[in-house]
Amino acid sequence: MTDAADPLDAGERLGTEELRALQLERLRASLRHAYEHVPFYRESFDKAGVRPEDCRTLADLARFPFTTKADLRANYPYGMFAVPRERIRRLHASSGTTGQPTVVGYTDRDLSVWADLVARSLRAAGGRPGDVVHVAYGYGLFTGGLGAHYGAERLGCTVVPASGGMTARQVRLILDLEPSVIMVTPSYMLTLLDEFERQGVDPRGTSLRVGVFGAEPWTEPMRREIEERFAIDAVDIYGLSEVIGPGVAQECVETKDGLHVWEDHFYPEIVDPVTGEVLPEGERGELVFTSLTKEAMPVVRYRTRDLTRLLPGTARVFRRMEKITGRSDDMVILRGVNLFPTQIEEIVLRTPGLAPHFQLRLTREGRLDALTVRAEARPDAPPEVREAAARSIVAAVKDGIGVSVRAEIVEPESLERSVGKIRRIVDLRPRGDG
Repeated sequence: MTDAADPLDAGERLGTEELRALQLERLRASLRHAYEHVPFYRESFDKAGVRPEDCRTLADLARFPFTTKADLRANYPYGMFAVPRERIRRLHASSGTTGQPTVVGYTDRDLSVWADLVARSLRAAGGRPGDVVHVAYGYGLFTGGLGAHYGAERLGCTVVPASGGMTARQVRLILDLEPSVIMVTPSYMLTLLDEFERQGVDPRGTSLRVGVFGAEPWTEPMRREIEERFAIDAVDIYGLSEVIGPGVAQECVETKDGLHVWEDHFYPEIVDPVTGEVLPEGERGELVFTSLTKEAMPVVRYRTRDLTRLLPGTARVFRRMEKITGRSDDMVILRGVNLFPTQIEEIVLRTPGLAPHFQLRLTREGRLDALTVRAEARPDAPPEVREAAARSIVAAVKDGIGVSVRAEIVEPESLERSVGKIRRIVDLRPRGDG
């Protein structure tokens, strides 16, 4: 993929004008591929009155209709595929926890491109050929484990396919096999931290030097918590199965200033979540992706529901997206105020006496919604510190977000621990409400 003299691949060495020309060429080809081989896109384009040849500039993409998760579900399982089923070499699927699963497929070439992009991501994160990489993302239908696995192998690393769960064994493997890189959800990294401390092992003294964290939103305070308590560089990776999986965008370890989107394979837009209007660069809105090189399942203007903004490139020519601040479908509207779990996370992490584990409980009291922040105390926090922490959370949410909540400080290790994507919101309102 690369040579020793130049650690960057050909795509990363493109100039801005070369990149835009390549994007337009690939975009036009991808639109044709989708229109000619996916009945859904043919019908969708025709209904909107556009054809692939109408895309003469990158800005023309805004004329094309969106694709949503509901569209993928409506065409379950194979309706979005643009190649015969016999050319599909692997199938992945979303968990389906909020509805019917979405199925994605990959050709041989798709799998090779995916491995290249995860290798590129891992290298940008600070990984190098010969590193031992501990992969604690879940394996199976979820794209995280296998996506990280094949990318690390493509880079020339040794892979420990630990998957999720069996936390005590994970700690033993890290101590015995001495990986320098771990790829895992940030919430499960905190679970591993608890286990290191339970076993009396200093997490700062391990072989780990880089953590590549993704699959859920996480904040700058959580980055600092992980970096300080593990003595590692913590960087963000982004992806979603509908677009390809992990490896759509990656934060570079030398800057840690947002995720560079691999724009030679995925074209990003930011749109107004309500109107769908494309927003100028730098404005915050919903992230939308169009695939430029996928064979099995091209996606056109896929609405991710993730909220962020696009910024100019720094460590790479590609534009950056800020850390995901939340998802439009994770947003809690509490008495008319928009609230995201990441906002609460920042408050919890800066409150003395609290561990980085919390959960939000939504209830209905009369005609009004109520929210209780349940946060774990640190083991050494005395009762008066816990009481002060509860008051501090209530005041910080009221002052910073503008809504009243309750706070409950619970015993250490009493909240559910994550082995994958953590469930931050527990909705206990009567079914049919909210």
